Amino acid sequence: MKASTGTFSRSIPKLAAYQSHDVFTRYIAYGSNQLPWLQGALGSATLLANTSGSVEDAELEGALLRMTGPRLQAAMSGAMLLAAWLDFLHLADVVRGQCPVYSPEQLFVDMDRVQKLIEPSMAALASMEPGQVEATARALPGVMAQLTREFHSIREGARMATERAGKVIAVAQFMEMLTLVSTLRVSLPRLPPAAPATLGVGLMMGSGGVMTGSRLVVSAEWVEMMRRLVQAGVISAPAVSSAIRIHAGQVLMAQSNRDLPQGVRDALGDSPEVRAMHESGRAGAGMSDAPKHHVLPQEHREWFEKRGFKGAMDIDQFCVRMEQAHHEAIHGGGNWRQGRSWPGEWNQMIMGDLRDAELKAGRMLTRNEILKVVARRMRDYKIPMNFTSRRGQ
Repeated sequence: MKASTGTFSRSIPKLAAYQSHDVFTRYIAYGSNQLPWLQGALGSATLLANTSGSVEDAELEGALLRMTGPRLQAAMSGAMLLAAWLDFLHLADVVRGQCPVYSPEQLFVDMDRVQKLIEPSMAALASMEPGQVEATARALPGVMAQLTREFHSIREGARMATERAGKVIAVAQFMEMLTLVSTLRVSLPRLPPAAPATLGVGLMMGSGGVMTGSRLVVSAEWVEMMRRLVQAGVISAPAVSSAIRIHAGQVLMAQSNRDLPQGVRDALGDSPEVRAMHESGRAGAGMSDAPKHHVLPQEHREWFEKRGFKGAMDIDQFCVRMEQAHHEAIHGGGNWRQGRSWPGEWNQMIMGDLRDAELKAGRMLTRNEILKVVARRMRDYKIPMNFTSRRGQ
């Protein structure tokens, strides 16, 4: 994924370099504006993954790793959409350079239509809200199929306009240039009429018949890693299946998860037990009214920030959904002011433990040391170690 964002970072400025005063720069800018959140998602996922690998508590390690899920799924899906958008930018560039008889106004309308098709999915992914990310990832094959049809429509419109103008040689040159637009480098099975091209895949045939590319590797090793992430509850089997269908191209883009080949489903561990591990939002978990509990007390936000809880590790990322009664119980009852007078009240207890640990250590606790204390107390209070963001649903 980092390699993919690097490719976009290099390609988009090249397109903008010689179109700095062009009306089409808004579309180039739209692509470049997606890079910050994509890079941020990958950066925070990397931080959480590295942190999970450095803690000693196995349950806490799994909880931290699961926190990368929405970020990883958003980055995977967003990179595929941005790859397709880059193909459209290249297509527009070729049409304008090689097909002057195709109206610039029409091309502007075409690009605007495609952007409006991509925007809702991009906005949902950029939110990092688990429910929106999951729903978008599941629906992505259908969106990519629509984009593929739009790509074909623009390409054919330009070709026909050139033919009507009687420029036979120009048509041949135009079609030759179009072969360079998409980075597709492998002969896939014949596509159905509704999907004549596959966008943003960057595939080529490697050794042993393995399909590889700059944006994704579809191999036994990749599938095994995805299977492990699915079983750990980090990402969902439908989201991985969507990625496979998109990169496989052709008919699979329009098919559902159940229509994947049995071997692929088996490799992903796509069973009822595995699917049950990945609840899709509050409704899926049956906790539509459940409050969110900050395991790192909000009133001590500055204390935690001084000890490294910022960005992807902000205390707002360490919330847990709890039943109302359980939430009130750990805070000493429904009246929070009276509850704070109880030494066992969560906020009082956890801060007391952390300050005692710092006095004993004679220094500030590290982030991992704080998480170790919190994890132990979460088990004592029977608080599930399933972290969610305060801003999510």
